[in-house]
Amino acid sequence: MRRLRRTEALRRMVRETILSPNDLIQPLFIVPGQGVRNPVKSMPGVAQLSVDLAVEEAQRAWDAGVPAVILFGVPTKKDSEGSGSWHDHGLVQKTTRAIKKANPEICVIADVCFCEYTDHGHCGIIMDGDVDNDSTLENLGRQVVSLAHAGADIMAPSGMMDGMVAAIRDALDENEHENVPIMSYAVKFASAYYGPFRDAADSAPAFGDRRTYQMDPANGREAIREAQLDVAEGADFLMVKPALAYMDLIRDLKEEFDLPIAAYNVSGEMAMVEAAAANGWIDRERVILETLTSMKRAGADLILTYWATEAAGWLQK
Repeated sequence: MRRLRRTEALRRMVRETILSPNDLIQPLFIVPGQGVRNPVKSMPGVAQLSVDLAVEEAQRAWDAGVPAVILFGVPTKKDSEGSGSWHDHGLVQKTTRAIKKANPEICVIADVCFCEYTDHGHCGIIMDGDVDNDSTLENLGRQVVSLAHAGADIMAPSGMMDGMVAAIRDALDENEHENVPIMSYAVKFASAYYGPFRDAADSAPAFGDRRTYQMDPANGREAIREAQLDVAEGADFLMVKPALAYMDLIRDLKEEFDLPIAAYNVSGEMAMVEAAAANGWIDRERVILETLTSMKRAGADLILTYWATEAAGWLQK
């Protein structure tokens, strides 16, 4: 077996999994203001950005070879419904228009949820102490129509509401956006790996947690059922979130479905690597590329990662 490992040229010739900048998606967190860059302490290298700086970061990602960004709005004004998410002049809407004006070729993905926009931090309308599924679906329709009007290329619903893909598909189709695809967070777990993200998105729940609507980390077969429902409702992509502790499910979805599979390399996964690298315990670049390559080897066609722009630069060397 060592014969084909002897030189770098031989290793390249027989390499089974090739990680490319085309596989990567760069998340961006958008805040009000001008010239604002607020570093996220728990996510080294990540910052909340005002619209103008987000346009620059999107272009930097594009120049590195990354084809897409996904946008998360972090408003200062919130209410019980998250109505700022469907405002025509909302943060993600404004950023989408600005990115498209600067470079129409960049693919803009809009995260579709309410946790960043609600004053209680949950992913929908609260009734009797929990998120009400069906009234939340109505608001998802309002949100995606507004985002599509602004020019978003892909809708990525992340709230794990039952029937969310069907509701979004209907709303888009009824408003002449039938060509806008849906990248469903089909398999999203109630994970402890999300902690740093909640710092970046200001989306920690004010009470309770999200275990009544996000998946139990112990369940695998349920992931297939979730994905089957979303496919039947019209999903164009399927996502697994988090990625690193759920490689088995990335593989299961890849084998079960013909749709492109996305994996979200989440904030906690990033933070652990950054902390170890800061202490000199690991080779940061090698570990990042090994981590992303392993996600692709498991079956991910696309990887949402905070390292997208940086990793793309390394891959272009």
